Amino acid sequence: MERWWAWPFALLVLATVSSGPSHCKNAFPSDTLINNVVANPATGRLYVGAVNHLYQLGPDLQVESHAETGPKRDNRQCTPPITDSCEEAVDTDNHNKLLLVHGAKDTLVVCGSVFRGMCSLRNLSNVEQVLYFCDTKGEKSYVASAEESVSVVGVMSFFMRDAQNFSVFLVGKGYGSHDSTKLISTRILEGYKDWVVFDSIIEASAVQANPFVLRYLHDFRFAFKDDVYVYFLFSRTLGVQDTKNFTFISRMCEEDHSYFSYTELQLNCSGGNKYNKAQAAYVAEPGKVLAQTMTRSGEYGPVSANSKVLFVTFTSDEDPTTSAMCMFPLRAINKRLVEIIGACYSDKGLIQDKSAVYSPYSSKSEELCSTSNQKNMATRYNCGAEFLPSPLASKAEFALASQPAVVRKGHMTAVAVAVEMGHAVAFLGTATGEVLKVHLSDHPEVYGRAAGDVTGDKVNKNLLFDSSLQHLYITTEKKITKVPVQTCHVKTDCHSCVSMKDPYCGWCVLEGRCTRKQDCDRSTEENTWLWSPNQQCVQIQAFDPPNISCKKTRQVDISVPSLPRLRSTDSLMCVFGSFISGAVMNVDSQVLVTCSLPNPGQIPPTPDQQDYVSVPVKIVVNNKTEVTSGEYHFYNCAASVRKNQNTPCIACVTSEWSCQWNAQDHSCSDRDDHVNGGHVIKPQQPDRCPQFESPEPLLIPVGFKIPVSFRGRNLEIYQGRRFNIGTELMKHTEEEVTQQQLQGSKFKFSGYEFSYDKQQEATVSFHIKDRDTERKIDSTLTVVLYNCSVDRADCSLCKHADDKYKCVWCSDSRSCVYHELCPSPQPTQCPDPKITDIIPRFGPLNGRIAVTIRGSNMGIKKEDVKKITVAGVDCVHQQDRYSVSTSVVCEIGPARRRPPSDLPVEQSNSGAVEIEVDGGRRGTSVVTFTYRDPKPEAVEPLKGPAAGGTVITISGTDLDTATKDDVAVTVGGVPCEVLFFGTQITCKTGRYRGQKIPSDPLTVTVKYGKNTTKDVTAAYQYSENPKILDYSPKGSFICGGRRIMVLGSGFDLIQRATMKVLPSTDEFTQTSAPEEFVQEFLTKNDTMLQFDSPSVNKTLDTRTLRTVLQLDNVVEELKTFDYHPDPVFDDLSKNHVITETSIIIVTGRGFSKAMTANEAQAFVGDASCHVNILQDDKLILEAPSSQPGTRSKRQRRDTTNDLLELVVKFGHGEWLVGWVHYDKKDNIPLAIIIPAVIAPMLLFIAVSVYCYRRKSQQAEREYEKVKHQLENLEESVRDRCKKEFTDLMIEMEDHTSDLSEARMPFLDYQTYTDRNFFLPSKDGVNDAMITGKVEIPEGRRAIVAQALNQFSNLLNSKTFLINFIHTLESRPDFNARSRGYFASLLTVALHGKLEYYTDIMRTLLLELMDEHVQSKNPKLMLRRSETVVERMLCNWMSICLYQFLKDSAGEPLYKLFKALKHQVEKGPVDAKLKKAKYTLNDTGLLGDDVEYSVLTLQVLVHGEGPDVTPVKVLNCDTITQVKEKIIDQVYRNLPYSQRPKVESVALEWRPGSTGQILSDMDLTSQKEGRWKKLNTLAHYNVRDNATLVLSRVLHTQAFHQHQDSQEEKNALLEDDNTFHLVRPADDLDEVKSKRGSMKDKAMTKAITEIYLTRLLAVKGTLQQFVDDFFRCVLCSSSVVPPAVKYFFDFLDEQAMRHDNVDEETLHIWKTNSLLMRFWVNILRNPHFIFDVHVTEVVDASLHVISQTFMDACTKTEHKLSRESPSNKLLYAKEISTYKKMVDDYYKGIRQMISVSDQDMNTHLAEVSRQHTEKLNTQVALHQLYQFASKYYDVIIQSLDEDPAAQNKQLTLRLQQIAAALENKVTDL
Repeated sequence: MERWWAWPFALLVLATVSSGPSHCKNAFPSDTLINNVVANPATGRLYVGAVNHLYQLGPDLQVESHAETGPKRDNRQCTPPITDSCEEAVDTDNHNKLLLVHGAKDTLVVCGSVFRGMCSLRNLSNVEQVLYFCDTKGEKSYVASAEESVSVVGVMSFFMRDAQNFSVFLVGKGYGSHDSTKLISTRILEGYKDWVVFDSIIEASAVQANPFVLRYLHDFRFAFKDDVYVYFLFSRTLGVQDTKNFTFISRMCEEDHSYFSYTELQLNCSGGNKYNKAQAAYVAEPGKVLAQTMTRSGEYGPVSANSKVLFVTFTSDEDPTTSAMCMFPLRAINKRLVEIIGACYSDKGLIQDKSAVYSPYSSKSEELCSTSNQKNMATRYNCGAEFLPSPLASKAEFALASQPAVVRKGHMTAVAVAVEMGHAVAFLGTATGEVLKVHLSDHPEVYGRAAGDVTGDKVNKNLLFDSSLQHLYITTEKKITKVPVQTCHVKTDCHSCVSMKDPYCGWCVLEGRCTRKQDCDRSTEENTWLWSPNQQCVQIQAFDPPNISCKKTRQVDISVPSLPRLRSTDSLMCVFGSFISGAVMNVDSQVLVTCSLPNPGQIPPTPDQQDYVSVPVKIVVNNKTEVTSGEYHFYNCAASVRKNQNTPCIACVTSEWSCQWNAQDHSCSDRDDHVNGGHVIKPQQPDRCPQFESPEPLLIPVGFKIPVSFRGRNLEIYQGRRFNIGTELMKHTEEEVTQQQLQGSKFKFSGYEFSYDKQQEATVSFHIKDRDTERKIDSTLTVVLYNCSVDRADCSLCKHADDKYKCVWCSDSRSCVYHELCPSPQPTQCPDPKITDIIPRFGPLNGRIAVTIRGSNMGIKKEDVKKITVAGVDCVHQQDRYSVSTSVVCEIGPARRRPPSDLPVEQSNSGAVEIEVDGGRRGTSVVTFTYRDPKPEAVEPLKGPAAGGTVITISGTDLDTATKDDVAVTVGGVPCEVLFFGTQITCKTGRYRGQKIPSDPLTVTVKYGKNTTKDVTAAYQYSENPKILDYSPKGSFICGGRRIMVLGSGFDLIQRATMKVLPSTDEFTQTSAPEEFVQEFLTKNDTMLQFDSPSVNKTLDTRTLRTVLQLDNVVEELKTFDYHPDPVFDDLSKNHVITETSIIIVTGRGFSKAMTANEAQAFVGDASCHVNILQDDKLILEAPSSQPGTRSKRQRRDTTNDLLELVVKFGHGEWLVGWVHYDKKDNIPLAIIIPAVIAPMLLFIAVSVYCYRRKSQQAEREYEKVKHQLENLEESVRDRCKKEFTDLMIEMEDHTSDLSEARMPFLDYQTYTDRNFFLPSKDGVNDAMITGKVEIPEGRRAIVAQALNQFSNLLNSKTFLINFIHTLESRPDFNARSRGYFASLLTVALHGKLEYYTDIMRTLLLELMDEHVQSKNPKLMLRRSETVVERMLCNWMSICLYQFLKDSAGEPLYKLFKALKHQVEKGPVDAKLKKAKYTLNDTGLLGDDVEYSVLTLQVLVHGEGPDVTPVKVLNCDTITQVKEKIIDQVYRNLPYSQRPKVESVALEWRPGSTGQILSDMDLTSQKEGRWKKLNTLAHYNVRDNATLVLSRVLHTQAFHQHQDSQEEKNALLEDDNTFHLVRPADDLDEVKSKRGSMKDKAMTKAITEIYLTRLLAVKGTLQQFVDDFFRCVLCSSSVVPPAVKYFFDFLDEQAMRHDNVDEETLHIWKTNSLLMRFWVNILRNPHFIFDVHVTEVVDASLHVISQTFMDACTKTEHKLSRESPSNKLLYAKEISTYKKMVDDYYKGIRQMISVSDQDMNTHLAEVSRQHTEKLNTQVALHQLYQFASKYYDVIIQSLDEDPAAQNKQLTLRLQQIAAALENKVTDL
């Protein structure tokens, strides 16, 4: 307890650490994701919109102001303001969607993602101050998007109204599910009249998405203004089917507030539009150079330096690994837009006779440009006009295309362009956090990266310059960095400066700095600033003189052509090493710098092995700046003799320095024309040097002394001198030279007896000295020394030596020597050949392999080999492989085959090798060669991947026959590289080229030599290559060691799996040979591999690393696997103290890049401590509770120190973070604690438990008993439900797996409307509307048709129609059925004008609403179809929801119907009582347990081929039921109406030779008293798998034609007393039952109730289908039909209009109008939408589900008790869930975007257009007129009393129609 403060303290420390300031200069870190950054050009401030935060930063990124913008309580389903009534509201992150600077009003527009994308205005000088925010203005103020993924852009603008100029901004945004549909809108920034702040002031925006069909998926990337236009750049899809993105730029006039000029132009980056999706953009001037380049290319048209160019980065859907930047001049964009607009305004939308224009947000593209106007309409109406078509978009063929200027691997996510000295420089941000710098020259190239840390996070599209254009603000996900646009200053010499190729940089010559041009003082003067991309520096071209003797001094002229002109105030000097001299610049013909050379004493000494010294030369301006440098050579003639000391004179006079030789002094000196004489040899006169040459002989043998003679030349000066000769080989021995003739030129010496055995030949040079002076005189005497015995070990090799060497084979010494050294006579022939080895020693029986014979004396030349036999078989000599004497290669033939007569003699295929050489000499081997038959027998493994790389092992007998070089292995024809050859053969498989994978088992073939092939058949199979599905984690530190798990398939086939990391080079990296870092797998099975990530060289750039997995031959790149730099740890605070409950906080950075808390390890001393939390900048460790031991040996020795190492380990990386020690405290011994505390506690617990157990034992036993019974019951019901549901799902799979709109039997529109409108009428199927027939005499049809058209026109008069309806409804005999029928006729008659029909319905509804509200009974409205308008509403819903039924709700309804039908028919169904074992309706439950079994019948359809159809039936089914099931199965792909009826088919069973017609009743039917039982399959004893024949009959009466006797017919007709499964109790039974006791009756009752559990089982089985249907119908988050939203909004409006309409009443109205009126009707009658037959039993269960649906729609709570109907109890538990679904559905619809009248009318017009022609409109008009005729007088009277009707002469028109239709003469 004394450490209670430890945790709060730790948390305080944690908070302090996490909130500490960043010490990074010019960087701003954000805690959350940064969404948007904008700059205020006037002040240089930045405004940063991040998740939940808004920052105001100074130009150096210091925080000036900060506001928290989230999280806020919000829910997209709720309409702001968010109050407690929005129960779903939760804390929601606020993503910044838009930031706009409005400098004129000193305001900042800030839009977020919460509250439906509302905006606020904040103070530009202090963003904490909110100037305006209001969340009560409703939809008007929803500006941005509530979805994070939807992009939003904006631009400030103005708006003129009432001669006032208002500030507005234009917003472009994609479409989110809860957003406004307007893609581009104009928002006002101040309230005015009926406008509120942020109101969308353009009412009917032409540019909006269709809320019902998400056709265009916009992604806005950029918005800007130029001249009088506003532009938006975005990508979008072209339609629903095409998901490819295309990039568009749209333009409209800034003054065009109605968007009449809105036009879209497609932009293509690359000819084939490979790069199709815009990511970021920037508008800038191109600068002079880029403008010229673009103009020259001819691709862009004329481009000037100060015109604007749009630079856009694109990604590619086709190749997601690359991206590109393209350039589009605004002039070219505007020109193409004018062409597009002009084509539409003036040329019917055609350019070069091709359609060039379409309307992107309208379905009326065809008529869009139908008119032809004057030619100059596009310029006259450059901002469009109301009468001109809009909006417009270019078709793809007329897109503006541009070739990519830059293409890169990876994604370019940001772009900014600046111009420096007329050169454009692009800064391109990437998805990996880099910003690349590109010089946009003739051939744009990336020349560097922007300075700053590369975080690996994506660069935000907001890439901004500061106000001076000197710095760039780079925004990544959570950081903004300010970096200079150039880093010229870091280069300190000219060559490194110009090697950058940076257009910003150049070498400032006179200041010796790498700078921008404006930073170089005299940069305007020629050659003073050398531009980096030119890659030239000031260079010394030449020296005059080019070099000088180190013994002389003089002035030198240095030619420097590019030296800048100096002013008189400038000083110039030359620096030679440490010598400085003044210099003079001469610029007459060329730029020369003249300066003095150093004195000889100041020149450095000449280095050894050289005859000159190089002195660095610098030219320095103004005593400080080095302009250029070079090297000047001072030569030393005296040192030139070092080059060759054997020829000092020749070396002197042939040197490049023009030296002369003085033979008298034996010296080399500078040329001196004043010194002459015969002893002086001038430069380049080597022939005059005294020298010895031409030795004889040139070849000298080792070990024999041969005199050498030679000549002397120019030796006059040495007359009478004596000479010695020597050589380096005989170092200490010099011989005297003798002159052969006195005063002659010939000399000789006695020679040397050389000793040398390193190689056959060696070159020996002799030097000659003057014996008196020991000076060397030039000697070019060089001879070749040779040794006969080297590499000539036998006689043949010796004789093979060249004759010039005079080598002989000496028999005595058995060696090869110089002929003078062998005293014995030489043998004429060499000894016989000797064979020492044979390779190989085994060969195949068929031969044709090479045998290498090694030995000695096997000939001198290849022709010497006369014959070779191997084991008695001739072997063909391979002369091209012959090696003199030592090696002979021959190809053996096949082994000898003995004749049959010799078979008993034992055949031997072994023998020695014999060779015969020239001279008849023979040699025989001691070792033998054996022919044998290799037999490969097995291959392991049996299969491997198709990519190859599997090492297979072939085993068998005698496999090591021949050599590895002779053996070739193939697998199915694919070569297999032999790795090992021996008793087993291993080889590595190649890549399989076949098409079929896995392959058939393939033959493995082993080929020995040219003639022997051995097969192992079906030995190996190529299987599918392993597949990598996923891997995790996806990153590692460069220290490696992180456990990587790879998931996939086929890994069992892999033998070697390695993870490799390879550095990939780019233009910034210079690497020598590529390194590989490899790690073998740790564990593997077929689906998983585990690796430790390889450790990587720390000097490598992690961004260039590629990680691949090599699985045998399969190489798979892990593209998303990243290496990160190792983390950096801060030093732990000194002597950190640990307590028992202490935590340790370790800080640093980069922890979470490639590590998690679970993987990280930490150690205090030798104990592990748990890593609780791992964040990017901190680790929180749980210290060991007790002090551990020390970890290192050094610490163990130092026992006086209590400090322990704290070590953190990430993979293979280990870091010593610091030292910790434990706080000492007094420990109470455990021996005292345990008895004192634990023992009393245990005693107390034991006593309590004993007492409690005694009291509760009995109750527990009772409880367990009851519980056991309940569990058994529950378990049985549960098991039954599970089983039934599983069976149902399996059996229904065939029915539902391929359900689609085409397979579901949907009724066509006409049949659907007929059944919904007219089937419930009194005439039913015979109704004229369903039959479509009206009796009209032929002669009157034309007149009637014309009159009906007039009547139709009359109905289209609202005045007449309202009057007509009111008149009819006022008549008492116009009952509810008539009203409904009239309304349905009216619906069909007006179907062609559904907008008008809707208007009439609204008018009548408003009247009905007022009537109910005034009568204080509004809840009764729409409850029943008692009025015409209520039926009209029902029909209107049916029309509007038809498509929704087909697209969405139809499938779950059909599945529910099929599942219910299937489940009902699985059990017995009583054909007479219409009761079933499996049902949801308790009144339709079969109360008896009927025994039955399932049969599978094989049904053959007569006349339809031999195929049989298996059909499952029950043996208790009647024959009619069996027929129904057979028809259902056989004709399952036909709708019900096209199937044969039960009465029209006969069923025949042929158990033997004769067939038997099966029928429900015949003479064999059983009788029980006066009851007859219907025949079943069990009655006929039909067995499982019986074959039945189904055949058609011509007449239904034909069933009984084969029965002749009248008695039989009568017997069959008396079916009143028939039963099927359960026989009703007759009179006799009733008498018997009276005798029964009350107990029996009670038992009977109880037994009946037991069967009610079946209801529960059926309900459980069908629950999923019921839920699916309810979910589909009551889901507002997916597709809601527009009619529902439109009508519910209408009800909401009316409810607000009336005071006494509360929420409950509104709920009832909505329920009555949609759920009760439409959905319950469809649910009860599936045949109203599908072509199906609904049986009574199925209908009874559907009734229960629909009743549940109705109960869910009511607000009142249902009180349930034991007396409640079983049907209510059945779904009691689910009702509350369904009620909530209904409430949520209504809430969701309320929060959806409103459907305007215009949208609804468009939708209704489309429905009218699609379906009206299919309906019986004329019949409907004829039937409607019958009502007009019936109530004619009353209607005429009513019209006469209506002034509006009188004005329109409606009475007259009706009378004329009556005259024509009824053929009667009137008084008209």
